[in-house]
Amino acid sequence: MATKFSSKIGLIAATVGSAVGLGNVWRFPAETQTNGGAAFLLIYILCVLLLGIPVMLGEFAIGREGGTDAVGDYKRISPRTGWWLIGAMGLLASYMILCFYIVVAGWTLEYFISSLTGSLYSGAGEGTASFAAKMQDYVAGDVKPIIYTVLMIGINMLVLLCGVRKGIEKISNLMMPLLFLILVIFCVVALTLPDAGEGVKFFLAPDFSKVNGSVVINALGQAFFSLSLGMGILITYAAYFPRETKLKRTATIVSLLDMLVAVLMGLIIFPAVTSFGMQNESLEGATLVFVTLPEVFTRMPGTQLWSSLFFILLLVAALTSTISIAEVSVRFCQDRMHLRRRSAVLLVMLPVLLFGSLSSLSMGSLSSVHIFGLTFFDFLDTFATNILLPLGSMAMCIYAGWFAPKGMIASQLDNGSPVRSLSTRVVLFIIKWIAPVAIAVILVAQFN
Repeated sequence: MATKFSSKIGLIAATVGSAVGLGNVWRFPAETQTNGGAAFLLIYILCVLLLGIPVMLGEFAIGREGGTDAVGDYKRISPRTGWWLIGAMGLLASYMILCFYIVVAGWTLEYFISSLTGSLYSGAGEGTASFAAKMQDYVAGDVKPIIYTVLMIGINMLVLLCGVRKGIEKISNLMMPLLFLILVIFCVVALTLPDAGEGVKFFLAPDFSKVNGSVVINALGQAFFSLSLGMGILITYAAYFPRETKLKRTATIVSLLDMLVAVLMGLIIFPAVTSFGMQNESLEGATLVFVTLPEVFTRMPGTQLWSSLFFILLLVAALTSTISIAEVSVRFCQDRMHLRRRSAVLLVMLPVLLFGSLSSLSMGSLSSVHIFGLTFFDFLDTFATNILLPLGSMAMCIYAGWFAPKGMIASQLDNGSPVRSLSTRVVLFIIKWIAPVAIAVILVAQFN
């Protein structure tokens, strides 16, 4: 039997940590800026509440019922069928994501150390051009990015080797309060900057004239990505939930906290860039984190302090995410290959060193090597997040809604009660009829 989380707080902290990551910190502001600000935010929140939570509950129910790894759950619940391929899809997606995510985590560690030492700001001129040059040096180099990737792999291995309670749960109990504390501090500072109100207005005052089909699809995609659906993480973690855990309450709390991180990031980013007249700068991914925000910090008193705090925030988000992503494969190796945890961690993480190095080098000296027209880094990102994740989520909904043993999902959601609650009926209806169609729309949109 799998080790269980030892406390409700630890369970919530670990599960929130698995969801909160770079999707909240750097993808959300870019999506919000591109898709009309507050109108996108409102649609994103509705997508999380109406679709994200039911799909999360489907994964929770399968994970706790199966009580094993992402592949083994389907084999145990529906033996002698091919439904285990859904779990295999999540396993593959999570491993591909880990191989490029660990590289980004390494960049974050490098920027944190450079902020502490002040080297990030030494020789920096006015404007974002100097930080763009530094990003090129930090990200596209052949040696330093690999060194920091190796360090992040080592940190992940230390946590994973300690196990579920002493490793994952303990680090989550420490990291999640730290993350929210730093977010609140940054939010207070950002909201007191001159002209911060204009940024708040863009973020919180909706202009529904900007809403179209593309905005809705992007908001739905952001909701699924930010909740880590389709990666096998939530199914794997649910195996560590005690039987008395109330799944609907847990999913609601995790989703609300995940949304809170995204909203707080918006209340930090948009007032800050507006206050310093940088609202027309790109807020897309790496450019936001490694170019725009360092330039913002140079215009604030205590540049190194704020820069170091921000990259601690980003490092926490990256670390809790990489640990949870890696755990999907570690648990698979333990259960399917009957390995001890130490052997499973080594088997999972050592190849990540190779693939992570290739992913890192594809940003620099191997940038001319392409797979289907993409660098190795972009191929891992695009194939996993744009294809495997939505495809796996859709398949899970079809299985849970139509082919899972009768009453199994409902029994898990109602904690064994023979009376099916109204909320469970609504969740099952969404999983069965609405979610697969919505996810199919996302998939089709990827090819248009």
